[in-house]
Amino acid sequence: MGEGISEIESIEAEAEKMLESAKRRANEILLKGKEEASRILSSDLPMDEVKDEHQEIVRKAREEAERIDEDAAKKASQIRSDADNKVGTIAERMASIITGARSR
Repeated sequence: MGEGISEIESIEAEAEKMLESAKRRANEILLKGKEEASRILSSDLPMDEVKDEHQEIVRKAREEAERIDEDAAKKASQIRSDADNKVGTIAERMASIITGARSR
């Protein structure tokens, strides 16, 4: 029983690591977008053009960050679902063993 629980805890920890990694990557993308926008704003381009490009860069960075975050959340959700299924299977096995319905 302890082995199954530790496996589930390990799976959940891996899901959390994936989410943190995705969030970190999303923040890096946003930061790069802001840096690029700042670089453009400080150039000698016409201001309207600069502002439009700035908005486009930030929009793309946000979209990419959201996509990465959503993908990581889906993966983490699937990992948790798989862990829940394993818990159910382990509980059924334990109940069968305890009630004598299945012998090893």
